[in-house]
Amino acid sequence: MILPLALSSAVIAVTLLYASVLDVRERRVPFRTWYPMLAITIPLAIWFYGMVLVADGWQPAVYFLVMTGIFCFMFYFFAYFHLFGGADAWALIFICISIPAFPFMPLSGYPPHNFFPFSVLVNAVILNLLTPAGIYVMNVFSGNHAPFPYKFLGFPVEGDKIGRSFGYVMEEISDDEGNLNRRFIRTGEALKSMLKNEKRIYTKDLRLHPDDYREEIALYRRAGKVWISYGVPFMIPILIGLFVALFIGDILVIIMKSLMGV
Repeated sequence: MILPLALSSAVIAVTLLYASVLDVRERRVPFRTWYPMLAITIPLAIWFYGMVLVADGWQPAVYFLVMTGIFCFMFYFFAYFHLFGGADAWALIFICISIPAFPFMPLSGYPPHNFFPFSVLVNAVILNLLTPAGIYVMNVFSGNHAPFPYKFLGFPVEGDKIGRSFGYVMEEISDDEGNLNRRFIRTGEALKSMLKNEKRIYTKDLRLHPDDYREEIALYRRAGKVWISYGVPFMIPILIGLFVALFIGDILVIIMKSLMGV
């Protein structure tokens, strides 16, 4: 059972690396990016399930299929409500379909659930949580002032060059009879906007569609500096989380074992 899962892992790792490059450069990953990968990994997944049925019976196969179905639905649900990017959700869904089990034992051993995609997700989330800490340190050393928790979430950029950055605008800036009013968009407001599918102002849109944002761009130039989100693509933590899960294991399980002294 090692061979089909190991081959799928290699193919997915290469594809995720390419998708990460696209995500960093363009902040989008075309769906056709996944086609060559799926052409290889789906037959390998069928091979894996066939081997499981022959070697261990139907119960392990049903377990992996049920877990795959649950997590695929969850990732699709997250993308539907804009809690994940679409490409991020598809990457995790395809990992579920292609690598349901660990190809081989990682250094820390198998986690209790033994469902490989869950460890990839957990690792990606934990690794992604380290980014705000780095952003906060950068803001402190740069002398950037903002209310909590915005120092963890973004940083200021020059208003007249905002289109060259990546992320979304964290401030609401308006003109009140010649006076510039500005405030940070509250986290609750941002979440409600995401759930309602209300469009946030992304720096990419300012760059690609300047005519649609003439008023906003003029205000940003007047503001001098504008705070934006750090905009690190989640595809990168997914890629790193995949490698960590393959060779080291589930970070959360490792942390829990350390706390319990196991």
